[in-house]
Amino acid sequence: MELLPTIWFIAIAVLWTGYLFLEGFDLGVGMLMKLFARDNTERRVLLNTIGPVWDGNEVWLLTAAGATFAAFPLWYASLFSALYLPLLLVLVALIFRAVAFEYRGKVDTERWRNTWDWAITVGSFVASFGVGATLALSTTGLPLDANGDRDGGPFSWFSGYALLGGFAVAGFALLHALAFLALKTDGEVRQRARRWFVRLLPVLLLPMAGWAISVQLLSGEPWTLAALVLAVVAAVAAWFLARKGSEGRAFLATGVFLLGGAASIFGAVFPVVLPSTIDPAFNLTVANASSSDYTLGLMSIVACVGLPLVIAYQAWTYWVFRRRVSAAHIPEAHSFLPAIAAKALIRND
Repeated sequence: MELLPTIWFIAIAVLWTGYLFLEGFDLGVGMLMKLFARDNTERRVLLNTIGPVWDGNEVWLLTAAGATFAAFPLWYASLFSALYLPLLLVLVALIFRAVAFEYRGKVDTERWRNTWDWAITVGSFVASFGVGATLALSTTGLPLDANGDRDGGPFSWFSGYALLGGFAVAGFALLHALAFLALKTDGEVRQRARRWFVRLLPVLLLPMAGWAISVQLLSGEPWTLAALVLAVVAAVAAWFLARKGSEGRAFLATGVFLLGGAASIFGAVFPVVLPSTIDPAFNLTVANASSSDYTLGLMSIVACVGLPLVIAYQAWTYWVFRRRVSAAHIPEAHSFLPAIAAKALIRND
């Protein structure tokens, strides 16, 4: 197996894992805007926990997709063309979610805020579900022909694995968000987040476990099974740590669960990057889907320079905004729009 394509397969797996770890709690907090928060003050607490970091977290999605495009153009082309509709929904959901973050506080009315709260909640769920379905289908297969083109109609990708992957990432995002809120907030929100985390952990992680086990049954190896066992141990540890009130360690344990699960899934399918459900001979692999060694070598140099800078900057951001947030830190709500413009926007309220 060629060295550079293998290195970049591992790098892309790491980028997706980093995205799910950082954007996971970010998307989960968005879903909890309507599922968890009880009033406007609590919703503003939730928004303030991710306000300084949510847009930086999305950089990992762009980096993962960009690395796939540059390192494995055939993988990128087949995946994004076969899953054009779900990925378009993910893009629209992320746009609505971002707009909602910016516009929610512009007018101080319940109807205005409620509209954008639903945009954040639904947008976060659709984005997490779509990313999960995409990753699951990348590891379990799509109906691809010998040219890497999708065989069938626009919904030929839809399968049980797509649903399993979608619920797996959405469930993990919700649980990771509860761990994050228990770590990042104080007062009633902190206590309730910890209680929900302990109660819901077995349910929310079940789809992720089902996805990982399915991949192991299809193409697992002893070391990937060991990684899966590590993930299970980390999940159990997170549950016990949360019960004891060790919120930081519980949050890290969910990260270890994700790391073990991702290693078991990506490791089990290697060297295949996109299986074909029509014929295994049509599988895309690290060998037949990669760019030239020159391209991969140049990318490696750029990544060695740029990636540490990105990680250092994000680490600094999290350090600066490390303090807990509580309802006592939330000022009174007020409108940022001029009175005339505000009345025009809410004239039907």
